[in-house]
Amino acid sequence: MKKSTMKAMLSYLNGENVTNLNEIKAEIEGELARGAEKAKANRALYDEAHDVVINGLVMAGTPVSVSELFDMIKAELPEGFSRSKVQYGLTNYWRDELVIANGNGCSTYTVKA
Repeated sequence: MKKSTMKAMLSYLNGENVTNLNEIKAEIEGELARGAEKAKANRALYDEAHDVVINGLVMAGTPVSVSELFDMIKAELPEGFSRSKVQYGLTNYWRDELVIANGNGCSTYTVKA
């Protein structure tokens, strides 16, 4: 969002006369639409990676760290799906499917039975 738009919004909120409200509204709507589209694409990327990650954990057979898991499955992951995205998916999106153990400063992951 442009700095001028934010200044105009602040002026409006402070009770000052602002004549370009339609322009401000359009810019805010555009910004929100871009954010929603980016979030939608990101969710689709995590959905695409889900089965690869879960199957990797099943194939490992024992608890593994994110780094170990990523090294095992990185060739099968969608393009741009990084180690940090695997970790985020494990801890935020797929947590209810996992057993997470913490020890020696490192978390390990397995699939719930």
